[in-house]
Amino acid sequence: MATKEHKRYARGLIEGLETRVHAGPPVGDAEILSAQEFLRQNDFSPASDYYDRLVRIKDRLATRVKEPSRPPGKRNYGGEAGGNWMQLQSAYDHVILSTCHEGEFNQKRGRVKISHRFNREGRIDFVELKFLRSLQPCLTGEIRKLISVKDYQTIRKDWDAAETFVLEVLPRELLFLFQDIFRCPRQEVLGWLINVGHGLADTLLEDLREPPVDGCNCRPGGNGEQLCLHAARVDDVAVPILEKATRLECAVEELSDPKLMVVRYVNR
Repeated sequence: MATKEHKRYARGLIEGLETRVHAGPPVGDAEILSAQEFLRQNDFSPASDYYDRLVRIKDRLATRVKEPSRPPGKRNYGGEAGGNWMQLQSAYDHVILSTCHEGEFNQKRGRVKISHRFNREGRIDFVELKFLRSLQPCLTGEIRKLISVKDYQTIRKDWDAAETFVLEVLPRELLFLFQDIFRCPRQEVLGWLINVGHGLADTLLEDLREPPVDGCNCRPGGNGEQLCLHAARVDDVAVPILEKATRLECAVEELSDPKLMVVRYVNR
């Protein structure tokens, strides 16, 4: 019969292995066998949850071995996460996380793609909108930077506050994200547009920690070079950036110039 001390040790051992499956360093097969042997030697019941958790760890590792290694340079991933279709682009020292939104206004249908670019420290570089189908047909295919950090390519990457350009007149299509968005104070809207990206990073990261239920397939008819979204779990650029982004949220301060504001970051 396993003692309380044995149970305490087993719990710490297995929790440590589970943490390393997500965050590293890699777990070796010998470590799993050693943990199973510890359970047997100390009379843990074969029905114990500890055995099941070790099996799940082993299955997760086996799944990762089958995942294709990421190609060098830029990577483009797509798939379902948190009930939404997401696109993740990873390149050298930043990621771009995108989602699509559609809806109707004044009996007109529209669809937009919202993209958040995060630097290597998880800070926002810009929030961009692409009109996939605009309420004004002449704008279809056009791109607008809703929010763009001033000199984001050259400022220090772990900035706490930065002057930021904003689009003076925000597109009507933002109604597709939140129906009452234009009833909110402009300052709140601008802060929300950034923070929603950090929330999406959190949702995506949580989803990547779980193995895909129905395999690892891209949307039919999509980009042939696009990788399955779950393949991003082994992307050594994207994952650290997403982890940093999930720990941050911002507040914004409007300036006298309607095209400028200050973004300030705090830890969640």
